[in-house]
Amino acid sequence: MKIGIIGAGFIGGTLTRKLTALGHEVRVSNSRAPETLAELAAETGAHAVLNTEAAEDADLVIVSIPQKNTPDLPSTIVESAKPGAPIIETNNYYPQQRDGLIAEIENGKTETAWVAEHLGSRAGDVVKVFNGIFWKHLLEKGAPAGSAGRIALPVAGADGAGKKLVFDVVDALGFDPVDAGTVEQSWRQQPGTPVYGKDYDADGVKKALAEASEVRTAEWRA
Repeated sequence: MKIGIIGAGFIGGTLTRKLTALGHEVRVSNSRAPETLAELAAETGAHAVLNTEAAEDADLVIVSIPQKNTPDLPSTIVESAKPGAPIIETNNYYPQQRDGLIAEIENGKTETAWVAEHLGSRAGDVVKVFNGIFWKHLLEKGAPAGSAGRIALPVAGADGAGKKLVFDVVDALGFDPVDAGTVEQSWRQQPGTPVYGKDYDADGVKKALAEASEVRTAEWRA
């Protein structure tokens, strides 16, 4: 597949490494010049590009940036992806730790819905995954399907071919995908919920999602 990655931090960089290793054609970008990603490109074979070029003709796009930087993205940044291509967002809202107050999220909008609104016409293609796994575990702890204790990851987004593709990608990376509902239900995997930061298997993820509360805990409020 052609995959565009916007953001080359811990998660974006890890996914660049993992997806190129699987043989995908990856275009990776950050908020600076492509030259700043020369080392990652040389290591992985990914193509370092401007962030406005990452999504061009992509079958899948991944947005993995600090939540506070989302409004800085051009509203058309993912429009050049193929029609129906899923747009994975891995972001988390850390109001005290990094992002400051984002009023709409504080007032109950899911973090993913807020991101989707900033992605213009492709909002309906947005899928939430990879936001709650430690990057080293994403890099190192994938396992073959059927392995005992295989780590599972919640996936939230609209049902359809795009979400199915994301399930297939999660599985290929070595993790069990678990349907976490729609974008509107993605609060179940936000920071502070029972599933966030845990390495549960599929049954554990399903149980944790069911136990989640929409009320943000004090640590994760501004």
